[in-house]
Amino acid sequence: MDTEQLTQQLDPVFKAQWLFRQHKWDDCIALCTELLAANPYDQAVWYLKCRALTLQAWVDDTDFEEEGMADSLLDENATATLPRPGTSLSRPMTGTAMGTPGMRPISSSGRPLSGYARPGTGSARPGTQGGIESAMQGARPGTSRPVTALGRLVRLGTASMVSEAGGPFIRVERLDLKKYAARPELAKVLFDYILYHDHNPRKALELANYATQLANFEDWWWKERLGKCYYMLGLLREAEKQFASSIRNQPMVVAYLQLAKVALRLDQPKNALDVYTKAIEAFPGDPACMLGIARVHEALNEETEAIAMHKMVLEADPANVEAMACLAAHHFYSDQPELALRFYRRMLQMGVSTPELWNNLGLCCFYASQYDMALSCLDRALSMASDDAMADVWYNIGQVAIGIGDLGLAYQAFKISISVDANHAESYSNLGVLELRKGNIDAARSNFRVVQGMASHLFEPFFNGALLAYKLGDFQEAFELATKALQLCEGHHDSLELLKQLKTHFAML
Repeated sequence: MDTEQLTQQLDPVFKAQWLFRQHKWDDCIALCTELLAANPYDQAVWYLKCRALTLQAWVDDTDFEEEGMADSLLDENATATLPRPGTSLSRPMTGTAMGTPGMRPISSSGRPLSGYARPGTGSARPGTQGGIESAMQGARPGTSRPVTALGRLVRLGTASMVSEAGGPFIRVERLDLKKYAARPELAKVLFDYILYHDHNPRKALELANYATQLANFEDWWWKERLGKCYYMLGLLREAEKQFASSIRNQPMVVAYLQLAKVALRLDQPKNALDVYTKAIEAFPGDPACMLGIARVHEALNEETEAIAMHKMVLEADPANVEAMACLAAHHFYSDQPELALRFYRRMLQMGVSTPELWNNLGLCCFYASQYDMALSCLDRALSMASDDAMADVWYNIGQVAIGIGDLGLAYQAFKISISVDANHAESYSNLGVLELRKGNIDAARSNFRVVQGMASHLFEPFFNGALLAYKLGDFQEAFELATKALQLCEGHHDSLELLKQLKTHFAML
């Protein structure tokens, strides 16, 4: 008798439980819906469907999420308008802690890219370079609701409700939450459904308040959930108190992670490091807490501490993809492409297959002098790439073409990169250099000016524009652009030399 015949003879409730354990949420929900249509008062099936719907929409909320435009503009939780360097995410450590910008690409906030895309690392915080401007550019004018974290959750919640035939599974507005709070098992399931499926933190907060009172304020789980509700509503100080109280009742990793996230949202990275350190003391070797420490050090441009912590993460969890990717990026930009290649190959053996990984493999192979493998890896990345990654892959193909001396291929690759992503600043900058080699001075200057307005955090277009202006005899423009390049990259030798020549020329006038 095959598996299909066996499953057909199973009890329907047991079959729904089996589907639930197999993480087949859609099939489990459909079967539970049929059973509830026959018997609407079956609490076991109601419980199972509620859990399946919740896990289907579950999101790991321990990570630091992206801040929307309204979060940036209306944030009233700032502790200092001009914090000291290293004590705030808006003023990370400067200098050569993370290498020179010419060696390692940086984000619009001025921080070197870590090698792993995480929420909160791609956009600048208020006060950082390009923070408000980038938020305004990313906004969608005309929408009825500000782009906030809760605004996105509200839209997700309405979409999930409409997708169900016959309306929502639970009409929370009609429930007597006090009655459910008296039954802890059902209350916890209902709370997670309201928070993660319906995305209604106000109703979830009401239920958590009733349940906490009935538990005599001694249940760590309800206090941790209260903190989540306060955090989603923007009441960060209240959330901080609830998470701290939850830890006092019962130390748990998730409560420590949530408390550290609140500290980061309040722009207090040192407090977040203290929270992660206490968590590691209570739970030695926990990878999530060690990763949190590494992320904070990266945000503060403290590379030595971040790399040491990533190595500790791999000792505790040898299959951690984030630590591998960050260590691989570190070795690649430290002129050790062979070591980076070993990390990327390990990720490939673990089953990670993304266009970004194949792209990085191609670059590592190229700089490790494995030219035959480099082109095949980049071709694989190109076949898998979506519109988001396509421009970067073509840009790297152009870089490889420059390395092998095929400037025609490089020119075409940068052109294609710009056609895919009209805001790809690096491709414009390199295209300007190639246009200059062809003798197209006007086109080169136009490309440099486009990049200077598009990506003001890159110093290369300012230096290239200054050098071109110097050769054309426009010394005033050359002086201004070289000064700007030095502001973005302190100690850049070529910019210093150009400024020295310009000052000598001005002194002779």
